[in-house]
Amino acid sequence: MAEKDVLKIGMLGLGTVGSGVLQILTQNGEEIRQKLGTRLEVKRIAVRDTKKLRPVTVDPELLTDQADHVIDDPEIDIIVEVMGGVDGARAAITRALENGKYVVTANKDLMAQHGVELLAIAKNQGKNIYYEASVGGGIPLVRPLKQCLAANRILKLMGIINGTTNYILTQMSCAGKEFSEALAEAQAQGFAEADPSSDVEGRDASYKLAILASLAFSSKIEMSDIYVEGISDVKLRDIRYAQELGYAVKLLAVGEEGSDGLKLRVHPTLIPLKHPLASVANEFNAIFLEGDAVGEVMFFGRGAGSLPTGSAICADIIEAARSIKHQVENGIVEATFVTKRVVPFVNQSSRFYLRLKVKDEPGVFAKLATAFGDARVSLDMIIQKRSDAETAEIVLVTHGVGEGNFAVAIAALKEMDAVRSINSILRVIE
Repeated sequence: MAEKDVLKIGMLGLGTVGSGVLQILTQNGEEIRQKLGTRLEVKRIAVRDTKKLRPVTVDPELLTDQADHVIDDPEIDIIVEVMGGVDGARAAITRALENGKYVVTANKDLMAQHGVELLAIAKNQGKNIYYEASVGGGIPLVRPLKQCLAANRILKLMGIINGTTNYILTQMSCAGKEFSEALAEAQAQGFAEADPSSDVEGRDASYKLAILASLAFSSKIEMSDIYVEGISDVKLRDIRYAQELGYAVKLLAVGEEGSDGLKLRVHPTLIPLKHPLASVANEFNAIFLEGDAVGEVMFFGRGAGSLPTGSAICADIIEAARSIKHQVENGIVEATFVTKRVVPFVNQSSRFYLRLKVKDEPGVFAKLATAFGDARVSLDMIIQKRSDAETAEIVLVTHGVGEGNFAVAIAALKEMDAVRSINSILRVIE
């Protein structure tokens, strides 16, 4: 069969990310053609409203409000799904694969929940789904895990994979803003949605962790396997105490594989100021990986935005085109997923940061120490400051302890008359 001079692309969606894809394909089209040896042409774009003003110049003739016109077009080789959502995107991608098309997507929610299923459909059709942009925006993560680091046993991954929360925590840390003020600024700057709950409550990061962990540990990951806690309860006071103790506060996604199974969690974390992740600021993302052969590796860059995410999508389009042109031997790099044991969160362990207010009277600390000792919780660092004439504020950092043991200690503290309030509990990673 004669090699095609032009490979045709159909797009589902033309929002912020889709506009970035179209802009890159347009402005860098000749450079891409030289690298690929074939011209890429956007033939059709499905949108909800064909009359809407858009941030990128687009020929109105390319637009349709019928996704079927894109998915069922026999001339289209590659479908780019940037419409978002789960159910509609899942159905569209399934049909596109069944129609013999390669698929590129940036849909983290979809790939986290249905990625294994869709990859199996692609394999059965002799095609592939490319989803580099679903995790780190413009940061290459999926392909390195599938290819460059494939010879390693990944021991641990830890990262900042949500730009909204990192921007908020940076503003709190560096500009002394409380959470609500920092969130409002993030929304004004376009780094946070009008409804920021998916970001600030950690769900966005948990979807990305599910994708990364499935690749890093070659295991099927259910969303229920991941403990999730957001940053909405983090106070400026806690960030200042953390700095005094030599830590920064970051929303971290953490995945580990040990002899007892997988440990997966997303939560605000105290991390030493000397750690490379501590200096990752504002909307930037970073992933820190540890492999048994390669050692420690870090990936850093912009984790969201029209052009950074568009860059990753266009790279996947080019990779799909190379597979179509047979420039890549065994172009379908198929991950093999098994189901590994996940350690229940209550059976995991951590160091803890605790801030509480107590009556400022003799013997209180002895009572606290007894409660911790009875729960087998060992204390590492202590700060005590007078809050008012009758109240003292105490900050404690524990040694490593089981989640269950620490919960027992907290329950005991809540029953003590001397404890006025438990104001903050955060986890600590060295």
